[in-house]
Amino acid sequence: MKKSTIFTTIAFAFMMLLSTNVNAQKFSGLDKSPLDMSSSKDKTVRVIYSRPQLKGRDLAKLAPNGKVWRTGANEGTEITFAKDMTLGGKSVKAGTYTMTSIPGEKEWTIILNSTLGTWGGNAGKKAESGEVARFMGKASTDSEALEAFSIAFDNKGHMHFGWGTMRVAIPMN
Repeated sequence: MKKSTIFTTIAFAFMMLLSTNVNAQKFSGLDKSPLDMSSSKDKTVRVIYSRPQLKGRDLAKLAPNGKVWRTGANEGTEITFAKDMTLGGKSVKAGTYTMTSIPGEKEWTIILNSTLGTWGGNAGKKAESGEVARFMGKASTDSEALEAFSIAFDNKGHMHFGWGTMRVAIPMN
């Protein structure tokens, strides 16, 4: 065998060995607060949010009454309206907004603002900066407890928050 053929064979084997190692990736486990999306039945409203878990913790400490909460976890919750909407009697133009909230015993204040790309506690700190609308959602309790924070829409297009036994109904049209 020629030296060049031996060298080519060794080089090829070495490259194959390296390419196998390059392609072997490590994947992390699931996020502690996985990203989710919810949309109205007619797809005119879409919410992208992270779903924190209770994991034995007290909801009142995670989302305390009277304090701005980012309405989820990780990145700020974003809500997109494909058309102009009315929420709790307030007009909102079509577009994408960050959604924060102020929990309350009987009502929650929902705040939409134009500041996008917020993270963590910054979502709450920027609630008044760029504020577009502020409206109320009626709070209630349910006998069924939800481990993960959830956002859902009913057949009428109204948005609902749920976490633990807390429920919040937000009228939309």
